[in-house]
Amino acid sequence: MPRVKRGFKARRRRNRVLKHAKGYYGARRKAFHVAIEQVHNAWQDAYKHRRTKKREYRRLWIARINAAARSNGINYSQFISGLKRSNIALDRKVLAEIAYSDPGGFKAVVEAID
Repeated sequence: MPRVKRGFKARRRRNRVLKHAKGYYGARRKAFHVAIEQVHNAWQDAYKHRRTKKREYRRLWIARINAAARSNGINYSQFISGLKRSNIALDRKVLAEIAYSDPGGFKAVVEAID
């Protein structure tokens, strides 16, 4: 009996992995067994960093809001609690954008919470 060589299906599976490994260095791009390991690691990192990215952006927004609030004579926690008391529904992303690009508008928001 002749041996089974798998042929088309196996080649398609290998090529799919090697396509994902495009741009990697050396055998990580060329050798299937090395590439599949690297691709799986890359997918794990991508999954993890999609979640980490959200945390990092929130930290950035808070840092920008805090810096802008302190330059207007109030700290971050007082500013956020003042927004809640005044029923001003701006999220941190929008507040950070205002603080970064329109300091005058941010000053108006700070004055509105007093």
